[in-house]
Amino acid sequence: MRSALTALLQAADGIDAAAACWEKAPSRALSLRPHLCVVDADCPGSSRLPDHPAGEGCNLLVLATSCRPGVLRRAAQAKALGFVDKDASPAVLLKAIRLVAAGKRYVDSTLALDLLHAADVPLTPRELSVLALAAEGASVPETASTLRLAKGTVRNYMSAIVRKTHARNWLDAVRRSQGAGWV
Repeated sequence: MRSALTALLQAADGIDAAAACWEKAPSRALSLRPHLCVVDADCPGSSRLPDHPAGEGCNLLVLATSCRPGVLRRAAQAKALGFVDKDASPAVLLKAIRLVAAGKRYVDSTLALDLLHAADVPLTPRELSVLALAAEGASVPETASTLRLAKGTVRNYMSAIVRKTHARNWLDAVRRSQGAGWV
C-alpha cells in the first residue's frame, strides 16, 4: 500500500513523495523535512501515534478505517489536521493532502461521526496503558513491573476495564477495545 500511495502522489502535480515504514519515519523525516506526513493509523506500530512520526512543523494526515474511534482519538491527540477513510478515492486523498499541506483541516465524511465519538473512550489513560500491555500478552506481574504498580492495582484496573467496556471477561474487554481501536 505504501508503494502504491507513493506512486500516486509522485504522479500528482506539485507533490514530491517519499515512503518509509513506521520505525524509519522519524529519521527519514529528519533528513527530508516534509511539510506533510501521511500515516496509516492501522499499521503495526501506529499505536504510538501520539509520538508524531515527523516531528513539529510537519502537518499530519491520517488514513483510517471507519468504526475505530480510538484510532482517531490517538490521531487527534497527535494533532492530526486531516482524517481520510482508507476506502476514499484517489481524488479525495489528493484533495485532503493539498488542504492539510496548506495547514487546513480535512475530515472525510465517512469518518466524521467516528471522530465525534473519539472523545467517548470510557477508559482513563492509565487503564489504556494496562489494557495495551495486556493486549500484547503481558501478565499481571509484567504489567505491574512495567507500569510500576502493585499487582493488586493492576487487577483493580483490569476489573474496571471489564466493567467500563461492558465485557463478559478480560479477553472480551481486550477484543472490544481492539475493535474500537483504543489499543
